[in-house]
Amino acid sequence: MDLIEDKSKDVREEALAWYQAAKSADWDSFGAVQENFPDADLVNSLLVFNIRRNRYRLIVFPVFSRRKLYVKALLSHKEYDRKDWETKWP
Repeated sequence: MDLIEDKSKDVREEALAWYQAAKSADWDSFGAVQENFPDADLVNSLLVFNIRRNRYRLIVFPVFSRRKLYVKALLSHKEYDRKDWETKWP
């Protein structure tokens, strides 16, 4: 995950922990995601995960029918609040 290389160690560690959990998951719906990550949100067909107690947001494009996740961005809360990401993907 190249998106996390420039982040601080604590952010990298939590993002990698998310990645390991997501990699081994078998999510076929948003409800299945929420079983593991109850704070996850679905915004404009994108999954939004809180990282570092809501200081960062991980933006992911899910293709539930294929059990695939495409990581699009790891944004600070300030960057997330600008809403630029909402129209960038898919």
